[in-house]
Amino acid sequence: MATPDSVTLAVSTVIFALRPHSESGLMTLWLPLVRRIREPHEGQWALPGGPLGAADDLARSAERNLEATTGLTPRYLEQLYAFGAVNRSPGHDRVVSIVYWALVRADEADRTAEATATNVEWFVADELPTLAFDHNEIVEYALWRLRTKLEYSRIAPALIGETFTLAQLREVHEAVLRRPLDPANFRRQLKASGEIEPTGERVQGAKNRPPRLYRFTNPGTTSTQPRQENS
Repeated sequence: MATPDSVTLAVSTVIFALRPHSESGLMTLWLPLVRRIREPHEGQWALPGGPLGAADDLARSAERNLEATTGLTPRYLEQLYAFGAVNRSPGHDRVVSIVYWALVRADEADRTAEATATNVEWFVADELPTLAFDHNEIVEYALWRLRTKLEYSRIAPALIGETFTLAQLREVHEAVLRRPLDPANFRRQLKASGEIEPTGERVQGAKNRPPRLYRFTNPGTTSTQPRQENS
């Protein structure tokens, strides 16, 4: 197999949102994909992305690509990894992709799902078709990072908002981890951790006894703003 003569840098992004599964109705991780309109892999689905310009900032390039292809502006943006196998773009120059992963809320995902171009579609993250290049591998790595990070980082607000009920927060954990959690144990562990506190407000419009709204303590340390992190 011939060795490429030159190297191209690109930026791609894996965007996660929680939306109901079309069959089970349970909250599930989804991501948007773009159908390729040129070779290689013309007609196949791929992650949003594009070449990195000589003067482009990495994170800003990821944001621009997302906005151009999906209309999304993520609240959480983090550098995931660099993927650069020699022949990951067959028949072309070697392409090294700096990959970011991003989180958006369900209402944002729903709005963009209706407004995006016909070559952009949302898929269940764990039920993807065969993607172009090594993008299945990239998504698997991003899912592993998200599931690992959920255990020790305050990233849930990027998916559901700054205030939430305990049931909503548990639903996020169950959707990301893909397993049910005991409600009583989840509530007890959260309250014992000291990481959440009641806002003093309740859900508006709920019947009977409206559930309390909570937030994370020390909200300034909550990672819900786009940022760049070394892999």
